[in-house]
Amino acid sequence: MDAHEIENLKARLGELRLEHRDLDTVIAKVLESAPFDMIQMQRLKKRKLALKDQITRLENRLIPDIIA
Repeated sequence: MDAHEIENLKARLGELRLEHRDLDTVIAKVLESAPFDMIQMQRLKKRKLALKDQITRLENRLIPDIIA
């Protein structure tokens, strides 16, 4: 992996982390409003989980394999 590709992955990782944090805020606001839409909440949580999975995959690509 070259330096340009690493920088692109780091930038994408930053974007995903920001979106993940933003979803925390959105979920908290939806929970404050009563009654809230359960389907909307499920979609938000599903999106947040998908983002977490993408973040983990990118982090694993950036960390080199270490043979023990």
